[in-house]
Amino acid sequence: MTTWSDRAEAYRESPTHREGPDLDLVVEWCDPGEGVKALDVATGGGHVARRLREEGCSVVTLDPSPGMQPDVIASAETIPFEDSSFDVVVSRIAPHHFEDVGAAFAEMARVSKRLVVIEDTLYSSDRQEEAEKLRDPTHVRNYTEDEWRTFLTAAGLEVEQVEYFEKTHPLEAWLARTGCMGAEAERVRELLADRMTADGSAWIDTKLIIRARKTGS
Repeated sequence: MTTWSDRAEAYRESPTHREGPDLDLVVEWCDPGEGVKALDVATGGGHVARRLREEGCSVVTLDPSPGMQPDVIASAETIPFEDSSFDVVVSRIAPHHFEDVGAAFAEMARVSKRLVVIEDTLYSSDRQEEAEKLRDPTHVRNYTEDEWRTFLTAAGLEVEQVEYFEKTHPLEAWLARTGCMGAEAERVRELLADRMTADGSAWIDTKLIIRARKTGS
């Protein structure tokens, strides 16, 4: 996971990760408060964890990359905690990197007592998928809302709420975060032509936020 360790500071400082109404809603849907135990899976820059702690939650961060400085170094598919260890398990703008998203959600549901809250990029087209993989080879896949519902239901979760957010990504900063340059960067620009802002300085994707409750909780 040296790739992500090298990128850690860029993701800690990234405005699109550090703030925004999507982050606000993720935190709200976690039902934060004093005494709430939360697990932040694939914590990345730690922005969800920071906000939940500000709300009084006890938060454990988990990430496979040591450079992200998590409390626990582990993958989403192998969470090293007992069943029902946390009130809420959350993962924001990370599941598109999971090698086995079904296994990851089974694990997240297993260690949650009540809630699982997810934010990730919504699948839009094969062109966007190609651009994302070219820009970042660790990208596995974005998924449709129907696919997300299938994953969560299979993990024993009931979807309660779904919300969409459009996010604008300044293109040069987005490419720089993963070191994408030269011919590859030019190809990414071509592939995202239909998603670009009018002045060509940024591109727009859609984030999907889902709040799901553990069946029977």
